[in-house]
Amino acid sequence: MKSGLKNISKWSLRFLGLLMLSIVLLVVLNSAFLSIYVNNQSPNGSPWKSAQGAAEAIKQENGEYILQEEIVQELIKEQAWAIFIDDRTKEVVWHSDNLPDDIPKDYTLSDIASLTRGYVNDYPTFTGEAEEGLMVVGYPKESFWKHISPSWDYQFIENLPQNTLILIVSNLVVIFLIYMAANYKLLKSVGPIVEGIQYLPKNENVNVKEKGPLSELAVNINQTSEILQSQQRMLQKKEEARSNWIAGVSHDIRTPLSMVMGYIGQLEEEENLDQESRQKMTVIRKQSEKIKQLIDDLNLASKLEYNMQPLHLKDENIIAVVREVAVEFINIDLAGKYPIEWIVDEQVSACILPIDKSLWKRAIGNLIQNSINHNENGCKIYISIIIQQEACTVSVADNGVGMTAEQMDVLNNTPHYMLDNDHKGEIRHGLGLLIVKQIAASHGGDIVIEASEYGGLAVRIVLPFSATPSNDVPI
Repeated sequence: MKSGLKNISKWSLRFLGLLMLSIVLLVVLNSAFLSIYVNNQSPNGSPWKSAQGAAEAIKQENGEYILQEEIVQELIKEQAWAIFIDDRTKEVVWHSDNLPDDIPKDYTLSDIASLTRGYVNDYPTFTGEAEEGLMVVGYPKESFWKHISPSWDYQFIENLPQNTLILIVSNLVVIFLIYMAANYKLLKSVGPIVEGIQYLPKNENVNVKEKGPLSELAVNINQTSEILQSQQRMLQKKEEARSNWIAGVSHDIRTPLSMVMGYIGQLEEEENLDQESRQKMTVIRKQSEKIKQLIDDLNLASKLEYNMQPLHLKDENIIAVVREVAVEFINIDLAGKYPIEWIVDEQVSACILPIDKSLWKRAIGNLIQNSINHNENGCKIYISIIIQQEACTVSVADNGVGMTAEQMDVLNNTPHYMLDNDHKGEIRHGLGLLIVKQIAASHGGDIVIEASEYGGLAVRIVLPFSATPSNDVPI
C-alpha cells in the first residue's frame, strides 16, 4: 500500500506541477501578446512624444512659423493635425494643412486646460511645450481614449509590486484549493487502483473496493484478477496432471520393460539359437534400451521442469568431468565409428565451478549421444572448452549430417519439451538437447545450438562464473 501511495503522491505532484507550469506559461504568453499589441498600437512610443517632437521642431522664419517637413510627414502618416497657440495672444498662429473646420482659432486658459487633459470637439488632443507657445496635436475621433482625471494615491503606487505579488500568490492558492477539492475523490480512488494493477502480474488475488469515480475500472481489475487466478489454478492442475501421468506411465512401463529386456538377454545368449534369430533378438534388445532411455529422459525432464530434481552442488573441475565422459564414450566405441577429438588448451588444466556432477555428466553425455544417434554412418566428434573472463563454454560439435536452420531455431526457442509443431500431441524430436538446456538453466547457464564449423551440428553450453545455480528455473 505504501508503494501505491508513493506513486499517487508522485502523480499528484506531477499533475500539480503541470498545472502550475500551464498557468505560468499562459501568463507569459498573454504578457508577450499584450506587449506586442501595445507596441503595434503606438510604434512611436506615445502621442505625447509626437506632440513634444512637433513643439521642438517648429521654428519662426521671417515672421512666420514653419514645421520641419519630416514632422509634417509623420503627422500625415498618423492622420493627425496640429496647431500652434501663441503664449501672449492665445490665438492659433500656425496650423497644419489638414486642420478640421470645426477646430477653434483662439482659446482661453480654461480651453487650453481642457484640451490638455481631454478633447477638442471630440478630437483627442496632446500638447507639447515650445518657447513661445503651445503645440497641440489632434488625432481622429475615437482613435484614443483619454483618462481625463488621472490621479493615483502615492501609497498605492509605492505598494503596487508587493500587492501584485500577494495577489498572484492568492490566486495560485485559490487555484490549488479548487484543484484539490475537485480531485480529492478521484485521487483517493486512484491509490487502490494503482495498487491492484501492481499486484496483477504477481498472480496475487486482488480485491479493489468498487466505490468512487473509478468504480467501473475497479470492477474490471477485480474481474481480471479472478480470470488470472482461475487460469493459474487450471494451469497448475494441468501441469500436475501431466507430471503425474508421466510418472505413472514411466512406472507402469518400467517393470514389464525390465522383464522383456531380461528375457531377451537370456534368449540372445542361447547356444542353439540360429544367426537370424540372434540378430532379431539383438534388435529387440537395442530398441528396448532406447525405450528405457526415453523413459529416463522424460522423468528427468519432468523433475527439472517442476523443480523436483534437487541439485547436489559441489566445486568440481569442469575440464575433468567433461574428459571423464569423453573417455567413457571412447571406451564404448570399439568399432571406431565415432572418434572424439579433444580440443582444449594444454596450459589450462582446471575450471572450478559449483555443479551437480551427475547432471553435468548427463548433459555432456546427451550431447555426444545426440551426435551418435543422428549419424548412423559415423562421424567425428569435437569437444572443446574455452575459459574466458566472464564464462566457461563447453562445446560438442561434429562433422555429420547436422540440422536445418528451422530445426535449430525451434530447439533454441522451444518453450517446453512436450510441445509439438503440428499439434498432434507427439513429443518433439530433440528431447535430449532440451534436457541439456534444462540442466544448463538449473546451473544459471544456457545453451546455443548452431551449425558446426566442421560441417555438422554444434552445441555450446555457456556457464557464467557469476551464475547462481537454482532449482527455480522456468523452462
